[in-house]
Amino acid sequence: MSEIIPEFDSPPGRNGTCSLKWGKYEDSDVIPLWVADMDFKSPPAVLEQARVSAEHGNFGYGRPPPALIEKIVERSEDLYNWVIDPSWVVWLPGMVCALNVTCRALLGESSKAIIQTPIYPPFLSASKNFDMPLTKVPLVLHGNRFSIDFDALKELDTKPGDLFMLCHPHNPVGTLFNETELSLLTEWLLERSLYLCSDEIHCDLILEKELQHLPPASLDPRISDKSITLMAPSKTFNIAGFGCSFAIIENSNLRAKFKKAMQGIVPDPPAMGFLLADAAYRGGEPWRMELLDYLKGNRDYAMSQLVEMNGLTPYSPEATYLMWIDATNLPVPNPHKFFEENGVGLSDGRDFDAPGYLRLNLGCSRKLLTEALSRMGTACDKLSSK
Repeated sequence: MSEIIPEFDSPPGRNGTCSLKWGKYEDSDVIPLWVADMDFKSPPAVLEQARVSAEHGNFGYGRPPPALIEKIVERSEDLYNWVIDPSWVVWLPGMVCALNVTCRALLGESSKAIIQTPIYPPFLSASKNFDMPLTKVPLVLHGNRFSIDFDALKELDTKPGDLFMLCHPHNPVGTLFNETELSLLTEWLLERSLYLCSDEIHCDLILEKELQHLPPASLDPRISDKSITLMAPSKTFNIAGFGCSFAIIENSNLRAKFKKAMQGIVPDPPAMGFLLADAAYRGGEPWRMELLDYLKGNRDYAMSQLVEMNGLTPYSPEATYLMWIDATNLPVPNPHKFFEENGVGLSDGRDFDAPGYLRLNLGCSRKLLTEALSRMGTACDKLSSK
C-alpha cells in the first residue's frame, strides 16, 4: 500500500471528543493553542494499528513487544549515534510521572534538584513533591536564542549526588542544545559528580534539517553511568493519550532504584500504547518528515506575524511545536487573560516560572493559526490606539 500523505490543513474537529485542549473552551469562542498536543490525525500506520486492535476487541493488560524494544535500540543508534542495550529500557505511562519517580529514586542521595527556567511546569513541582530542595538557574538569552548560563552554574553550590534536570529540546523556549553546549554541561556535571535526568520527549521534532539531537548520555560513558534519559513517541506522533514512555538507564544500580521508586504507584503502559508506539516508530517516519515541514511553515508564519505586534517579542524554536513569547511590554496586567478575552487561549508563562510570557502551540492547521494570530494582532492594535 502506498504511503498516504496526511492533510495537515484539514485536521478532524475535536470538540466533543473528551479533548483536554479543546474541551477547556468548548462553550466559548476561544481558539485553543495551549496544552502540547497537536490537532492532526496520527500517522496512517498508527491509525491502522488502532483499527486492527479495536476490531480484535480485547483490551487486557499489556507487555512491551520485543520488536518495539529492538526498534528503540535501532533508532537510538541510527538517529542519535547512541548505542544502548535493551536491558536499559524501563517503561512508564508518561513523562511527568518519570520526573517524579526520578526525584523519589534519588531521595537521600540528592540534597537538591537543579533546573533551568523558564521550564515545563512538572519540573517545578517534581522535587517539591518529595520535599527535595529546588534550585532555579535562569536560561540566558543570546539574540533570539536561549542557552545555558554556564557562569551561573559555575557559581552554584552543589554536593556530589545532586540532581540536574534537563529539558532537551527545551520546553517552552524551543532550544535544541548543541554539541558545544552539551559538552560544557557534561564537563560541569562530571566535575560536580551530579546525576542527570534528561527529558528528551521532543527529540524527534527538530525543525531545522541541519541540526541533530544529541542525548547528553551519548557523549560520555561517565555521564551515561549517572543519567536517566526520558523519551517517548507521544509528542512526535500525536499519541500522548495512550501513555507509553520509557527511561534509558545504563547503571544497573540506578535502574534498580528507579524501578523500586515506581513500585506501587506507577502502572505499566496499556497494551494499546505499546502497539501504537511500535506502529509509530516502524511506519510513521514518512509522516514525521511531512509534519516537520508543516510545523516549520507554521513557525515561520507565526514569527512573521508576531514580530509586527506591538508589545510582543516571539522566539523562534529550533525544535518542538511550541513558541515562547515575551509579552512583558504589553500594557496589560495579565497577558494570558488579555488574549483569552480576545479569543485566543495560550499557555500562561506564570506556570513556567515566567510571569508576563506566553506559550503558543503551533500544532494546528495553518487556517486556525492564521485566525488566532489575526485575533492577537487586532487585540494588540486596539491597545496601541488607546
